[in-house]
Amino acid sequence: MEVNERAYGLGSKRSAIREIFEYGKKRSAEIGEQNVFDFSIGNPSVKPPEEVSHVIKQLLKSEDSVLLHGYTSENGDCGTRKAVADSINKRFGLSLTSDYIYMTCGASASLAISFKAILNPDDECVVFAPFFTEYRVFIENAGGKVVVSQPNENDFQIDLQDLESKINEHTRAVIINSPNNPSGVVYSLDIVKRMCEILKGKEKEYGKTIYLIADEPYRELVYDGVNVPYLMNYYDDTVVCYSYSKALSLPGERIGYIAVNPAMTDAHTVYLAIRGAGRSLGYVCAPSLFQQVIKRCVDTKVNVNAYKKNRDILYNALTEYGYQCVKPDGAFYLFVKTLDPDAEKFCEKARDKDILVVPCDDFGVKGYVRIAYCVPTDKIVRSLPKFKELREQYGK
Repeated sequence: MEVNERAYGLGSKRSAIREIFEYGKKRSAEIGEQNVFDFSIGNPSVKPPEEVSHVIKQLLKSEDSVLLHGYTSENGDCGTRKAVADSINKRFGLSLTSDYIYMTCGASASLAISFKAILNPDDECVVFAPFFTEYRVFIENAGGKVVVSQPNENDFQIDLQDLESKINEHTRAVIINSPNNPSGVVYSLDIVKRMCEILKGKEKEYGKTIYLIADEPYRELVYDGVNVPYLMNYYDDTVVCYSYSKALSLPGERIGYIAVNPAMTDAHTVYLAIRGAGRSLGYVCAPSLFQQVIKRCVDTKVNVNAYKKNRDILYNALTEYGYQCVKPDGAFYLFVKTLDPDAEKFCEKARDKDILVVPCDDFGVKGYVRIAYCVPTDKIVRSLPKFKELREQYGK
């Protein structure tokens, strides 16, 4: 083979999410989109806030083409970085400056850059199952090794004892995603504090820094007043990876940031490594237009009421039919235990009814599927008879 074998492998087979998403588009062309119940991908159905749309229109009327379409500094427009830092400080009582913010092309770029910056060959990174499948791609691409920590399956909170057993002298990082994709679980403050104490103890035991990577694209999507602890307040060696894809319903615009805790050990060195990793990966100069949008809309948030309505309809109906589900406190995913021990087979039977859900074996937990309910409410309502038929197909 005359190309990179690993790159070929990634390109020749999409992730399970993308495979099902592409099938959904093909199937929709065959029988009509209204007849396909595609719950495969986290594509927000809620429109961006009016303020965002207004700012975009106003900016496009500007005659300053360099401001909107030219290069920024490689780590981002200084004014945008300051606005992001100021927002973090105001919301969470910290003291970041623009010198610790790196603007990125969404959370995927944030994660890829962060892993590249802190991992050396054979360093280990602990991930909490269930986890976003691309973590493995980003970590291994940086030369690291993935170590999976299994959850408490009764509530899918972190199993602290299992976490402690997975940390050793090779551990360089731990990544936490809350609200979680795919479960929708928000890790409790008690669990977060105890996790951080474990990491602090392990840093002392091994005489090395263990970084905590907080992956936070769903931070703003929470229900019923649930609080998402801000990790920098509990653990100094924290890097936050953020995206506005869900917070502002702008997934296709690819805009986000990395924030380095200034209280971190060698924070400036870590930030320079992030700049270097961004350069080596070609992730410099995030989209200029949307950096300007973020500068003006940094504290704007999408209305989550539609997602909450969808969650309640779907969760209540499926549990009534006899499905076992994890009730999500955030994000827009429902994590459902399959009626077949083989999640792939369950998904095939669902597909026969044109219900498209994602098997979660690649997420590190077997026997579950993910349902992305960030779709129009009408689609959820119309899908319910199909879910009921599927349940009845398996009998009592």
